[in-house]
Amino acid sequence: MPPRVCQLCTKARAIIRRPKTGDHVCKECFFTVFETEIHNTIQDAQLFKPGDRVAIGASGGKDSTVLAYVMKTLNERYQYGLELFLLSIDEGITGYRDDSLETVKRNQQQYDLPLKVLSYKELYGWTMDAIVEQIGRKNNCTFCGVFRRQALDRGAAALNVQHIVTGHNADDIAETVLMNIMRGDIARLGRCTLICTQGEDTIRRSKPLKYAYEKEIVMYAYFKKLDYFSTECIYSPDAYRGHARAFLKSLEAARPSVIIDIIHSGEAFEVAQDVRIKEQRTCSRCGYIASNELCKACTLLEGLERGIPRMGIRDGKRNKIEIELADQKSDSEMRTIPMFKPPSVLEEPQRTSTSADTQKKPTL
Repeated sequence: MPPRVCQLCTKARAIIRRPKTGDHVCKECFFTVFETEIHNTIQDAQLFKPGDRVAIGASGGKDSTVLAYVMKTLNERYQYGLELFLLSIDEGITGYRDDSLETVKRNQQQYDLPLKVLSYKELYGWTMDAIVEQIGRKNNCTFCGVFRRQALDRGAAALNVQHIVTGHNADDIAETVLMNIMRGDIARLGRCTLICTQGEDTIRRSKPLKYAYEKEIVMYAYFKKLDYFSTECIYSPDAYRGHARAFLKSLEAARPSVIIDIIHSGEAFEVAQDVRIKEQRTCSRCGYIASNELCKACTLLEGLERGIPRMGIRDGKRNKIEIELADQKSDSEMRTIPMFKPPSVLEEPQRTSTSADTQKKPTL
């Protein structure tokens, strides 16, 4: 049987069958169409404007490495006029994050982009290794997800950027839709497919790889010979997301388009007007965005500091008893999160100060 010819250029030999479309393409056409689709996603959503300072969430993994490479490439090719930075969070996971950070540091040299590293230990006084010793492996991803999200915003504030881009791909978003359906989380289901999110006085956060299949990201990184870290987090095998991922993979095997189909279904969801969604407010302790008096990070950190790590996770009678016992303990030695200050690029001259802004706490 003669070799297949690329379906796009009809000249070169096809060496790749795209998981997303099923097209047989040559390597160069694959690079072009992959990058062009991401560019179209950026343009259609109007993610950036010239002069924006943008932090790329860099973990050293395939997604963030491809994102950094493609963002730099597209910024130069299409003259976006962006000032790009790498922002990495050190969760404190021995044998995983310490190794992946070495990859990030090499990426910094390879792509010639400034790098900012912020650690959980520096911000919260805890590493994930220490947290897992307290909480075990069942709920550790809850702590890491909450702490990481706030750490990214604080790192962005330190860089004085107004926009963070993350390497969430189409598979990640489809998994999140499934997870929110299985948990009955209406609030998150209504916003989990948004390509860009931003609240009042908060940093924009977007996903340029929203429609990029994970398999194609791996293929792009492989054929481009990008330097990335491929080991999975040692604590993730027990994560709830793993069940949604396994289910999605079984669906994809039968119907490759199911990933995009689920995303489009999530985009079409509308939250009924009579569904009560908590209003956004400011954490009374650290000044970060919250839906209660304390943000989730402060609640989780307080539980760790009081020796009741599950205090911020569980609901019900036992949780109430634990809180009552915790209230009997002294606050004098309890570590708290520094007061959050948004980047100056987000602050308008007429913006009025809130009580949280005026509290005398260090900023980070």
